[in-house]
Amino acid sequence: MRKEIQLSAPNLNIDIVDNLKDCIETGWVSTGGRFITEFEKKIADYVNTQDAVSTQSGTAALHLALKVLGVSQEDEVIVPALTFIAAINPVRYMGASPIFMDCDESICLDTDKLERFCREECYMEKGELHNRKTNKRIPVLIVVHIFGNMANMEKIMEIAKDYHIKVVEDATEALGSYINTGRFSGRFAGTIGDIGAYSFNANKIITTGGGGMMVSHNREYLNEARYLSLTAKNDSLFFVHDEVGYNYRMLNIQAALGVSQIDELEKFIEVKIRNYNEYKELLSNINGITLLPFVNGTRTNHWFYSLYINQQKICGSRDELMYHLIKEGIQCRPVWKLIHTQKPYLSYQSYEIEKAYDYENNILNLPCSSNLTHEDIEYVCNKIIEKIRV
Repeated sequence: MRKEIQLSAPNLNIDIVDNLKDCIETGWVSTGGRFITEFEKKIADYVNTQDAVSTQSGTAALHLALKVLGVSQEDEVIVPALTFIAAINPVRYMGASPIFMDCDESICLDTDKLERFCREECYMEKGELHNRKTNKRIPVLIVVHIFGNMANMEKIMEIAKDYHIKVVEDATEALGSYINTGRFSGRFAGTIGDIGAYSFNANKIITTGGGGMMVSHNREYLNEARYLSLTAKNDSLFFVHDEVGYNYRMLNIQAALGVSQIDELEKFIEVKIRNYNEYKELLSNINGITLLPFVNGTRTNHWFYSLYINQQKICGSRDELMYHLIKEGIQCRPVWKLIHTQKPYLSYQSYEIEKAYDYENNILNLPCSSNLTHEDIEYVCNKIIEKIRV
């Protein structure tokens, strides 16, 4: 019988059933109930922020972040070209325009190019950054911590201060990653910029099936986001609404899963680090392939494992290897198609995109579930080696 290994499967414990039973017995399965506030508090306590606001998805959290930061349809927002499209779509929800940036070796935003763009392609007017090409205001930068790796937040925050830009951290893949050196030592991904967003989709390190969370050290941002996420309801008895809101609140039944999952997070990270190191050992000294490292000076959650393939040095191509693994029951995938090359975004500005193309063409993501076994990892590695050495 063929082995089946998922790319990133949820790791759920049967103990969670007690929480779901509570939701069903009390009738609190929708956007109200004790598990929502409990999960919000647990996340805030874990990442050490004042509070947290639960949402229907990480995308919803990003949308609310841009809304409370005052992004308008006349504005532009700096974003990475190499990321999942859900990190960029909220910019268009606001009617604003994205400006696409390259990545560096970490797969995250290239801060040297970001700084050069702000210095050489923009100007300051009345304390605000403007794009020379369009004369539009650039009030916000979205930085994405790709695959749990952390972008260079120390430099990003320096640039943001110099050019008066607000920073939204898309930490949807990086819950549990933190910096352990320098100015922001001890700070978690999502808690360094003005607003952070997390995701609890089924493939994330902990899951509520769906759902997300917004965090900040600014209570005004959080209060406004919570108000907007509850359809901007001023009076719940007489249904008074003073502005257009969103039905973005997390469900209590989702939060019931999250309350249990957050307690398992550190254990999951330990397993994922151990499994990453096992992959690294088994694939070391194999000509033509490299397991990409995580950034020094951080404790990352090791969410995704990225195999970089030098296609001139292996038998076949990256895609041939991918299809071979899939045929053998191993779920794997290339990195995303670059967002500025996708149909909805072809007309928007991009800046010196180079490294992102290299990663788009040569990365293959390997199974990385926190319930992956030693035998699973050996099987994957053996199938990789057997194909590239044919």
